Amino acid sequence: MTGTAHDAAGRPPSDLVTRLGLAPDARAIILNADDFGMCRAANRAVSELLLAGRIDSATLMVPCAWAPEALAFAATHPVDVGVHLVLTSEWTRYRWRPLTGGGTSLVDDAGYFHRDVLAVEQRAREEDVAAELAAQVDAALAAGVDVTHLDNHMGSVYGLETGRSFLPQVLGLAARHGLPFRLPRTTDGMLLPPGDVQGLLDEATAAADALGVVLVDRLWTHPFELAGEGTVEEEDYEDVRSGFLDLLRRVPAGVTEIYLHPMLDDDELGDVADYGVAKRGFERRLLADPAVSAVVAEEGLVRVGWRDLRAVQRGER
Repeated sequence: MTGTAHDAAGRPPSDLVTRLGLAPDARAIILNADDFGMCRAANRAVSELLLAGRIDSATLMVPCAWAPEALAFAATHPVDVGVHLVLTSEWTRYRWRPLTGGGTSLVDDAGYFHRDVLAVEQRAREEDVAAELAAQVDAALAAGVDVTHLDNHMGSVYGLETGRSFLPQVLGLAARHGLPFRLPRTTDGMLLPPGDVQGLLDEATAAADALGVVLVDRLWTHPFELAGEGTVEEEDYEDVRSGFLDLLRRVPAGVTEIYLHPMLDDDELGDVADYGVAKRGFERRLLADPAVSAVVAEEGLVRVGWRDLRAVQRGER
């Protein structure tokens, strides 16, 4: 694929690739691992992939029980790690609490973060969200992590369920720290619920641009669970790899983050997660697969990191 790719509304990608020093028709990707610090199965897979150069960045869930190990790793290795801002705790048997404590609108009756995004949008107060997200970034910085960017666990700040977002709080936080934020400019290629999500994005990207917060052009992934999971039709690793290689081949011009959740699919993860265990194990295997590197090279995709985007935002490039 060559040339400048437009989204469904006919808009070209932003000028971010040229601000990165690349050609205007460059197809740049960021391979990002979410959920670093959630559990040891995540830490072992993500640290391994970062050190091997198989991924470009990871984002860390500061409130989780295994975050100290991930924070220590990020503080002592030259890797690209951001903060995966957390407002939800979705699993049944393993849960986490806000750094700002209980007794706020961020917790359920058991004192943990709400299980789903809808509850966050309906119940969380803006001042509680702002305080908690700032505390998570401060904790990562205090641990010695050279935080490269911000993103969000489960999309709890985007307003996807009710239209009530917490993006003003997040963008203000990103601007104060000189950090880019994972917000795509277009919904093209995304798996989203019905509704005017592009309209919400247009408002949010305008606000980010006004604050000088750097955004990617697109945010892609593949389905969270295996197709046919739990049935005789469940897809295998070869199916997952084939789909992911096709996704890479479809990447257009601009900067596209592709995020996955690589973990060891061991007994610990089986105890932690209610679903998606096998898929997370496949994603760890996938990111280390030579076939992925081969397609990246064949397609002329340019791998960049969030540290590069942070340098653009801070005027260091």
